[in-house]
Amino acid sequence: MRTLEADLLVLGAGVAGVYAALAAEAQGARVLLLSKDPLPSGSTPWAQGGVAFPLDEADLEAHLEDTLRAGRGLVEPEVARALLEEAPRHLERLLSWGLPFHPEPTREGGHSRARVRHLGGDQSGLLLLRGLLARLRSPVLEGYMAASLLLSGERVAGVLALGPGGPLLVRAGAVLLATGGLGRLFPVTTNPPGATGDGMALAFRAGAILRDLEFVQFHPTALPNGSLVSEACRGEGAILLNARGERFMPRYDPLGELAPRDVVARAVFWEGERTGGVYLDLRPIPHLEARFPTVVAAARALGYEPLKEPLPVAPAAHYAMGGVRTDPWGFTGVPGLYAAGEVASTGLHGANRLASNSLLEGLVMGERAALAALAHLAHPPGPRPLPALTLDPGLLPALRGWMGRAAGVVRRKETLAEALAFAQDLPLKEVPPEAAGREALEAGNLALLARLLLSMALLREESRGAHFREDFPEEAPEAYHLEAQGESLVKVPVGV
Repeated sequence: MRTLEADLLVLGAGVAGVYAALAAEAQGARVLLLSKDPLPSGSTPWAQGGVAFPLDEADLEAHLEDTLRAGRGLVEPEVARALLEEAPRHLERLLSWGLPFHPEPTREGGHSRARVRHLGGDQSGLLLLRGLLARLRSPVLEGYMAASLLLSGERVAGVLALGPGGPLLVRAGAVLLATGGLGRLFPVTTNPPGATGDGMALAFRAGAILRDLEFVQFHPTALPNGSLVSEACRGEGAILLNARGERFMPRYDPLGELAPRDVVARAVFWEGERTGGVYLDLRPIPHLEARFPTVVAAARALGYEPLKEPLPVAPAAHYAMGGVRTDPWGFTGVPGLYAAGEVASTGLHGANRLASNSLLEGLVMGERAALAALAHLAHPPGPRPLPALTLDPGLLPALRGWMGRAAGVVRRKETLAEALAFAQDLPLKEVPPEAAGREALEAGNLALLARLLLSMALLREESRGAHFREDFPEEAPEAYHLEAQGESLVKVPVGV
């Protein structure tokens, strides 16, 4: 079997992974990145919204308040403050590298001020990632998926990956997960095909804690095929209409179309059920085609003409607020294992991510996790791979169907229980990692995460942020996290 060595092995080549690699190589470390798909990969290139940077020191407090408000009691204030305080330094660095941020920030849902910086209109994620990749000197192996983490005792010491060159063993002083979210667990999602929760599943099976998986943000405005219509469109004047042609958002929230995403997603869901459909009218936006070329092209590809007619939209699974629990420096609690970006639960997003905070988190936590990992490198002898977890990928359509019915925008006990019973009956298999295939690995990861997500959604008998239980429509008096480790699933009060 082919073998490589690195100081820091980064799994994933989106914004968090590439920025982490840049931070590590600047310290003279030997860095290797594995990307499951060809570059530019991950969810970052799909991100139409920009990066939320505080405008100045005074706005930092307002940005923090907006983040706390959106997170519905589950944001860890000290983590959010630390990330926002570091944000201006990263913006200055990116500007010095020549990244073409538009000089005028925009306002998006949940933000009290216009502080979101865009690149190329609605191509922010793609242009940001391209700019970072252009500076990267460390090697990236494309088409390699981590099938198993290597363990030496309790320490993670590398991975066994599968790719075009066959099985690959990478021994590393530390492993940094930047593998993204689990959007492909749902039948309609804005996520790319590779968003199958790989890093979350790998970390959990190595002993890490997964936290708050039930908090999945549904983007309120996706086209019928899942193509995203950026929230920035509503920030620039687009309005939501029901099937009767009525504007409805002011009835649900005084902020109207700029209410937090969980509020807008539920309103769109309910209006769709009540009137037969929901539409987004982009015509109030001046210079629409120049401002949002990606959105216009996606609409036209489906046969719609956004300059002449409203577009049919519905909520789609978009962003996982939960994930691998980390400390403020990306450490998972498992020696040698770190996480940054959507795969991680840092405490920034709480129960509902504030728009455009995610790319910022990828930058700040990517650097933080890389530097923390380099400070604790170790190369223990004789690491061995864990068995890989697989499932017949032909069972995924049925699982996704259950997830859409049970764990969507509005949830109910009966359908959650039925979906969990289905997920628990799926025949997961442990196999030698070098004998597994990508589709079976992805299906196994999604099935494992489905069991955990549905269990958490059932246990959380309240409505908070992106998790809405029709049978428990009120928030519980005290906020708490749900944490899964091994066979245990426990409630943990905020701040503990």
